[in-house]
Amino acid sequence: MSQKIPKSPVAVRRKQARVLAALGDVTRLALVAALAGGAPLSIAQLTEGQKLTRQAITKHLRVLEEVGIVRGVKSGRESLFEMDPAPILAARDYLDAVSAQWDEVLERLKGFVEE
Repeated sequence: MSQKIPKSPVAVRRKQARVLAALGDVTRLALVAALAGGAPLSIAQLTEGQKLTRQAITKHLRVLEEVGIVRGVKSGRESLFEMDPAPILAARDYLDAVSAQWDEVLERLKGFVEE
C-alpha cells in the first residue's frame, strides 16, 4: 500500500501527530525497540516475554502499521513484521524544527529581558 505524501502544512502536522500518538504507548515502544534490530519478527517472537496475548500484540502492531512504522510481510502461514524507520525520522525532523523555533523565541525573549 503506497502512502500519500502530505502536501499542506496541516496535513504534515496531522501525519506527525498520528505517528507521535502511535508511539505514545509503552507496549508499542517496546515493539518498535524489538523490531529496530532490523530482522523481521513473528507475532510469536514479539509476544515472547510479554504479559499480553498475541491478539493484544497484533492490535498494537496494527496501530503501528497504520502510520507506516511497521509493515507486515507474509512468510508462508506466518506474518512477519519489520520496522520502517522513515516515519520516526520524519517525526524527529519535525520535532527538531519545532525545537529550533522555540530556541529562536527564547533567544529573542532573553534579548528583550536583558535590554
